Amino acid sequence: MAANLGSGHPEAEGGPVRHIPVLLSEVLTALDAKPGQVVLDGTFGAGGYTAAILDAGASVIALDRDPTAIAGGQALVEASGGRLTLIQTQFSRLDEHAPAEGLDAVVLDIGVSSMQIDEAERGFSFQRNGPLDMRMSGDGVSAADVVNRAKVGDLIRIFGFLGEEKHPGRIARAIEKRRLTEPFTTTRDLANLIESVNPRKAKDKIHPATRVFQALRIFVNDELGELAQALFAAERALKPGGRLLVVTFHSLEDRIVKKYFADRSGKASGSRHMPMVEVKPAIFEPIGKGMVAATEAEAELNPRARSAKLRTGLRTDAASRPDDLSIFDLPDLATLAKLGA
Repeated sequence: MAANLGSGHPEAEGGPVRHIPVLLSEVLTALDAKPGQVVLDGTFGAGGYTAAILDAGASVIALDRDPTAIAGGQALVEASGGRLTLIQTQFSRLDEHAPAEGLDAVVLDIGVSSMQIDEAERGFSFQRNGPLDMRMSGDGVSAADVVNRAKVGDLIRIFGFLGEEKHPGRIARAIEKRRLTEPFTTTRDLANLIESVNPRKAKDKIHPATRVFQALRIFVNDELGELAQALFAAERALKPGGRLLVVTFHSLEDRIVKKYFADRSGKASGSRHMPMVEVKPAIFEPIGKGMVAATEAEAELNPRARSAKLRTGLRTDAASRPDDLSIFDLPDLATLAKLGA
C-alpha cells in the first residue's frame, strides 16, 4: 500500500522513514474480509494492506503502476499459495481486472509511497538530489517537463490549487526567468530556486519548496483524476454488499471522496433558494462513521497518520451511473499530453 506523504509532513521533504501501514486496524475492521472473498487492493505499494488481507483468508488482486513495487511484491505472490495476483496498472482501471461476478471489496490508499520518496533517482525528494522526475510509472511527462515547458499561468494554477502554495505567482515567474537561460534538471536545483525567492522563516515547519513539489507530483501523476476515475471503476466492479474503503491524506483527496459518497448516497440536495433535485437510488450506504481518523496513539508512533482519513461505503444493488467528473469540481489545468509534445 502507499504510505502517502502529504503536505505538512517532514517526511515529504525526503527524510528516510520506515514504511508503516496507516489505519491498518481500522481498515481491517471496516473491510471484514473472510476466506473465499476477493478483495482488490488498488495501491499495493509495499504490500501492507495486501498481506493483512491475505492473513484474514481472502484472495487479493493487487494493482500498482510502479514497476518497482510489482517487482518487490513477487515474494508475497509466491508465498500466497495462489491467492495473490499482482498487476502493474493504474488503479483507475481496476474494473478491468475484476472477476465477472464482481468484487467483495476495493481498498485504496492514495498517494506516494515512502519507498519512492527514499529513492533519489525517482525525483520525489529534494533532500537527496536527483533528477526532477516524479513519475510513479516511469513513463510519460516528468516534473522537469512541466517546470520547463508549462506557461506561467498554468504553473500558478498548478502550484496554487494542487499544492495550496501561498505564493504561486512569485515562484512561477522566477521559474520562467531562470529557465530562459538554463532548464531545470534536478530536484535540488528547483528547491534552491524556490528558497531563493521564498526564504524559509523561523516559524515555518516545512521547507518552502514542499508545497510546489507536492503540486508537481500530483499533477505529473494525475492523482486527483486517477482517484475520481477509480471511484467510478469501483462502483462498476463491486458486487451488491461489496465494500469500498478509501484512505486519504490531504484535503484535496478527501474532498473528492467525500463528494463522491455524498453524490452516490441517494439523498436529495437543495436549499430554500433552489428546488430539490430528483432523488436517485443510493449506490453506496455508509459503514459506521462517515469518517475515521487515526488515534492519537497511532499518530504519535507514525507521523504520516496524523492527516489520514478513512471513508467507507457499502455497495447496494442499484445500477451504476455514468461517470460524471463534474461532481468533483476539479480545476481546469494544463494537459500532460500538451506538455509532453
